[in-house]
Amino acid sequence: MKILLLEDDYLYRVTIEDFLEANGYDVDGYDDGEEALNAIYTNSYALLLLDIRVPSKDGYEILKDIRANGVKTPVIMLTSLSDIQNLSLGYELGCSDYLRKPFELKELKYRVEYIIKTHNFKSSDESIDIDEIYSFNIKTKTLLKNNKSVDLSSYGIALVSYLVQKRGHYISLDTLQHVVWEGKEISYADIRMCVKRVRAKCDKNFIENKKLVGYKIG
Repeated sequence: MKILLLEDDYLYRVTIEDFLEANGYDVDGYDDGEEALNAIYTNSYALLLLDIRVPSKDGYEILKDIRANGVKTPVIMLTSLSDIQNLSLGYELGCSDYLRKPFELKELKYRVEYIIKTHNFKSSDESIDIDEIYSFNIKTKTLLKNNKSVDLSSYGIALVSYLVQKRGHYISLDTLQHVVWEGKEISYADIRMCVKRVRAKCDKNFIENKKLVGYKIG
């Protein structure tokens, strides 16, 4: 899963980046608020970690901007401030949580895991938000793009369903053959064609692939 980190203290930012990446996250680090805001509108993130006092645009300005434009990505504000009025402002603007600096990296790990889990799983885990555009309803086996159903074949739905439930992890072709096609004797080319058809109905990067590793969503 991809996380954006906005922190203008270089050593602090690198420490957090290294820690999160060691725990399996893909991190984009920024020290400038304007650059971070542009990245938010350009990429899809599972979580935003925003320091409040940074150059160009502060964390509150960024939070206000993205919420006004419909970006629902969860946000954890990083702050050394203790003023309750400022803390209230963040929640009023739509942040999910605060982390007061300095904090233990273990605490960061637990907060990140909890916020991502509670944001991605809704309605008793029936609907999973993949990103700001896509969601998948496990109960009805329906992929939604901007809240509109995407017409996929039965194998396309089975493929997406499995990759969504394993999202963030590359799944090998052998595993897909065993789980999605229930061990039927199909070629890797057939699996790749199924992926191609799903991408044609969605976006080219909806299903990512890594050579000799496999496919993933999210």
